[in-house]
Amino acid sequence: MKFFTTDQIRQLDQYTIEHEPIASIDLMERAGDGLYWKFLEKLSYQQSVCVLAGPGNNGGDALVLARKLLNTGFLVKVVLLHTGKLSTDCETNRQQLLEKFPDSLIELENEFVAPEISDKTLIIDGLFGSGLSRPLSGFFVEAIEWINNTGCEVVSIDIPSGLKGEDNTDLSKPIVKAYYTFTLQFPKLAFLFAENAVFVGNWEIIDIGIHPEVIRQSSSKFFYLEETDIAPLLKKRTKFSHKGTFGHAFIVAGSKGMAGASVLSASAALRIGAGLVTVHGPECNRTIVQTAIPEAIFQSDIQTDFISEVQKVEKYNAIAIGPGIGTREETAVMIENLLKELDKPCILDADALNIVSLEKDLLKLIPKNSLLTPHPKEFERLFGKCNSSYERMIKVQKVAQDYELIIVLKGAHTIIALPDGKLFFNSTGNSGMATAGSGDVLTGILAGLLAQGYTPSETAQIGVFLHGRAGDLALENESEESLIAGDIICHIGEAFRSLKS
Repeated sequence: MKFFTTDQIRQLDQYTIEHEPIASIDLMERAGDGLYWKFLEKLSYQQSVCVLAGPGNNGGDALVLARKLLNTGFLVKVVLLHTGKLSTDCETNRQQLLEKFPDSLIELENEFVAPEISDKTLIIDGLFGSGLSRPLSGFFVEAIEWINNTGCEVVSIDIPSGLKGEDNTDLSKPIVKAYYTFTLQFPKLAFLFAENAVFVGNWEIIDIGIHPEVIRQSSSKFFYLEETDIAPLLKKRTKFSHKGTFGHAFIVAGSKGMAGASVLSASAALRIGAGLVTVHGPECNRTIVQTAIPEAIFQSDIQTDFISEVQKVEKYNAIAIGPGIGTREETAVMIENLLKELDKPCILDADALNIVSLEKDLLKLIPKNSLLTPHPKEFERLFGKCNSSYERMIKVQKVAQDYELIIVLKGAHTIIALPDGKLFFNSTGNSGMATAGSGDVLTGILAGLLAQGYTPSETAQIGVFLHGRAGDLALENESEESLIAGDIICHIGEAFRSLKS
């Protein structure tokens, strides 16, 4: 799914108003309808509601929602905060509310007086939306502090008040801490960054009918990966296929005590569909790997306890380097020599990235369109410290363009940065996947897909999505605490089936 910055969203709204055509007040009514039906899923008629509306169009959305809830019989108290001026559509909805429910509205101008509510009241935050361009001050800050101190469940409309749609490097100003955020038409970029999770809570998209033609025509660098994006990319197998049809993946992995990295990555490569998988590792890991994965081929290094030399890799369709290899000097020399030999994209993970971070000149040797899969700390060791997730995203985008690489920045919404500047954010996965070996599984998945002939970009998108989907399916039988990397591998087949169905 393509999504947009808050400035672009305003332009899309305006296009819809002009070309559907629809009056802005009617588009607001449509947004209120979508919010209303979503709230009906969450509310019981016994629950009281307190709506806090601001002076702009976000406040207008809140007033529409309040009117619809009152029409249905909910006990709703509405507090409208302003400094003497309302947006045109907000004023229209204020008048409509007063005409039918005059006793429900409390207006507060330039001062905040806390409304009387119970600790069971649901608070709806409609103070400010994604158009906020500067930190809030004065009595609006008092209102936000009151919301956050009530202990009540809070739902924000479009975006928690005080949070900006993109860059929130400075989080010192008060921001509403929502339990749910019902966002209009598109996710906001800010929702995808870890430090904003305490404000956004769980979020869902409300479709308000932005004109499909302007969405199609408008360019964006931002994409949110969903099932409908990934399913069409999958290749169909023919009846007369054989193991050679699906490629040969070569995984350079393991050292003494780290055979598990080899086992997990090779198992994942096989489960994702590679026709053949060869693991190159130290001789000490041979028995472990071939016992754990009899389907894999094991190629011993000349060293017993670590990897020092890899030769003749041209016959392999995909090469992945790094899980559990350590950072010994001999291993670093092996990586330099291997990168000099490679003439096609490869996958670098874990200790391969740590070695490159110690020898930055190696970055110039990595073949174009190769996949690097760092977690945030590994990324910063490679490319420098960042003060926020937004700043890190900008740097990831620039690095991918400068070096013509695909960066897979692992996290809750793994970012895939392409050399053309596009950024894909993943929608699958859960916190149970924050466990030893999960990254090795992803490396194997990527190697297996690349071996089958998927492009590097397709490999990254499909691999990251399926890795997360397999983790989500594993969680149905486990808890977030008990889930382990092997559970992800066991659910790769089910993840595939879920897309094909």
